[in-house]
Amino acid sequence: MHFTSEQRLNDGVLEREFTLGEIPGILWTPASASASGLASVSVSASASASAFVPVPLILLGHPTLGLRNMYPRLVGRARQAAADGFATATIELPGCGERPRWEAAEQARADLRRAKQAGEPISDELIDALILPLVDRAVPEWQAALDALLELPEIGGPVGYSGGVISVGIRLAVVEPRITAAGLFAGSFVPRAMFEEARRVTIPLHVLLQWDDAGNDRQAALDLFDAFGSKEKSLHANMGGHTGVPQHAGEDAAGFFTRHLK
Repeated sequence: MHFTSEQRLNDGVLEREFTLGEIPGILWTPASASASGLASVSVSASASASAFVPVPLILLGHPTLGLRNMYPRLVGRARQAAADGFATATIELPGCGERPRWEAAEQARADLRRAKQAGEPISDELIDALILPLVDRAVPEWQAALDALLELPEIGGPVGYSGGVISVGIRLAVVEPRITAAGLFAGSFVPRAMFEEARRVTIPLHVLLQWDDAGNDRQAALDLFDAFGSKEKSLHANMGGHTGVPQHAGEDAAGFFTRHLK
């Protein structure tokens, strides 16, 4: 992991952009996580641990719109998490943002746009082509990022996952034992194969559903919630569309992570 830039936000949160191979990402740490500012834009994991107060980590998922487009929402979530004593990090998804184009993904997105414009139903085959290859590529990259992040002296764990493409969150919850709690957004297409994976999820879950989200199959979201194998799972449904998430929904999610990561 190589840090390429850093800045202190006005609330003391330290924001550092990094690269992990060809993967760009951003790490936010609360002011309490370091005793002093960092003098260099490149920080080694071997930095003195005594300079840091390690904090838990939340991985911030996001949709396939690119980090730059999603930055205002991501930094808002990061600052709220920092106020609660968490570090947060995110990475660019494969084929998105400034990463190299991915022909199969571009074709699947074009097919989705065409189907929506024509008013056609979204087929299972199209959902599979859109989501399953993304999950297969994105999850190992998230795991590699987690490997690097947990080597930093200011990150102490435990680890949570929040938001983004819900199928990515499901796969991570199944295969990554270092993630101990997840907050999932029921606002993206879910292949039928992911329902079987959902039955293998056992960590605590906090699931957010916008009841009037025109782009989301409400019944599929309810069926997916029912499929999760977790003994502790809660569904928070709010009236309104995809972008109408009320402020108190974020407060509820923050309480969930505080209970399970601290």
